[in-house]
Amino acid sequence: MPNGLSLTGGRIAAGVWEGVLSGTSDTIAELEVTHLGSPIAGVQQIAGPDGEITVRVPIPVEVLNEGVQTFLIRAGNRTLAQFTVIAGDVLEDDLRSEIDLMRAELEILKRAFRRHFAD
Repeated sequence: MPNGLSLTGGRIAAGVWEGVLSGTSDTIAELEVTHLGSPIAGVQQIAGPDGEITVRVPIPVEVLNEGVQTFLIRAGNRTLAQFTVIAGDVLEDDLRSEIDLMRAELEILKRAFRRHFAD
């Protein structure tokens, strides 16, 4: 397995994560995709006419649950990429706390601004 192997350009569309594998010398690399230590089936590597290899990882619906789900894409003992899917109320709570923090900081700035111009 070459050391220069890299996986870039990850995106999710229609339940499939897709990225571009480079550093393979036009050979299919042995990739393993896992979620919570369990392998994900159906991973495809598609060689394009320009020598690029597209990696497609289907996201199984049975692993999509409330919370944060992380998938690791590995070649040998090296992690090439990871992607995360967040679902449910976890994100909503996180956004609310972030907005509350921003509001508190804005109030501090408003008071400092008013004091500055009052002097």
